[in-house]
Amino acid sequence: MNWRAIGAIYRFEMTRFFRTIYQSILSPVLSTVLYFVVFGAAIGGRIDTVEGIAYGAFIVPGLVMLSVLQQSIANASFGIYFPKFTGTIFELFSAPVSFFEIVMGFVGAAATKSLFVAVLIIATSFVFVDLHIVHPIWAMVFLILTALSFSLLGFILGIWAKSFEQLNIVPMLVVTPLVFLGGAFYSAAMLPGIWQVVVKFNPVLYLISGFRWAFFDVADVPVTLSLAAITVFLALCLAVIGWIFKTGWRLKS
Repeated sequence: MNWRAIGAIYRFEMTRFFRTIYQSILSPVLSTVLYFVVFGAAIGGRIDTVEGIAYGAFIVPGLVMLSVLQQSIANASFGIYFPKFTGTIFELFSAPVSFFEIVMGFVGAAATKSLFVAVLIIATSFVFVDLHIVHPIWAMVFLILTALSFSLLGFILGIWAKSFEQLNIVPMLVVTPLVFLGGAFYSAAMLPGIWQVVVKFNPVLYLISGFRWAFFDVADVPVTLSLAAITVFLALCLAVIGWIFKTGWRLKS
């Protein structure tokens, strides 16, 4: 294992992260504050509790997951797309570095960035709501698995994209709507009967439900299903990336 190469890629990506501190850190935190003001204060004033939990606190796991998914995809996709766009990726391929080490460097940095933002958002939430995390270790497990999985997805999207515009298609038109429809701001039990069945086909529901269970010990779906869903998704992304490097899809041209 070429740890020096992995560390070089990781440090380069982390340096870019702190160089754009407003976009990388302040922007998602300020967005979360606005969500608290709009949903926590305005809507929370009309909805006291959800499943026995104050509404302002209930939406915290959903807000964190929304940021983690967005940040993981954005950081990983741009991280690999930019060297592909400039042509410097071929210098990386010519170096004595395996595809696994390349993925570890880029994905590890993207996951670290999203986890850093997640911790800041959770810390910010304590200012607005009375929050107590029931299962802190499981909360970290769900955060890490989610950050890694969606950083892998972002890595795939960065290789797939042929333009900067395409980098935003999946996050904006697919991932964000799935988060809003996945119980980020409500419980699936609040939906009419048929929609409680339909929403369970949304994979993001399992991520938010598992993470919310770690916070409050309540969930829309069994925790084992949430863990299984994120594990399968992570394995699928790894398999796709392995196939990409094996075939050279979107890399050789």
